[in-house]
Amino acid sequence: MNNLKVLTNGIIKENPIFVLLLGMCPTLGTTSSAMNGLGMGLATMFVLICSNVVISSIKRFIPDMVRIPSFIVVIASFVTLLQMIMQAYVPALYATLGLFIPLIVVNCVVLGRAEAFAAKNNPFSSLLDGVGMGLGFTFALTLLGAVRELLGTGKIFNAELFPEEYGMLIFVLAPGAFIALGYLIAIINRFKKA
Repeated sequence: MNNLKVLTNGIIKENPIFVLLLGMCPTLGTTSSAMNGLGMGLATMFVLICSNVVISSIKRFIPDMVRIPSFIVVIASFVTLLQMIMQAYVPALYATLGLFIPLIVVNCVVLGRAEAFAAKNNPFSSLLDGVGMGLGFTFALTLLGAVRELLGTGKIFNAELFPEEYGMLIFVLAPGAFIALGYLIAIINRFKKA
């Protein structure tokens, strides 16, 4: 399999958010700002890369009857490690993302790539798949967070672009996530057809 194709597949052709529409819970729940989107994307990418490599390395030792539970144990181990690292080094981001960090264990992007790719390919290809899907996921979350933050508060990464009183509060709230995501998907689909 072409390594470049594996790497770019998750960024463009099979973007987990904009194309496959996977992982909607953290997408809609954590993207009230660009920083939150970036943090959640990088956290998920770490777990995705590590779990893909480990699952690809141990796949021949896992019986079919316990394949999915074994994948979940591997993923949960990396999520636990991630939680400890975030609590120690970025406690503010960890507090902001809250419950969504442990939910990475059951994120369908991570579990889906373990089942669809890592369980069928070698560790290096699985690493590239994890990087590609992780970059695509991180890009989508950061873009959605930036759009919501800009339209809601007039800022991107806390850099003020226009006064906050001109922002639209709905984009910082939950309905704004659906509205912004819908428009971003429509724009991306329009460019894909052109």
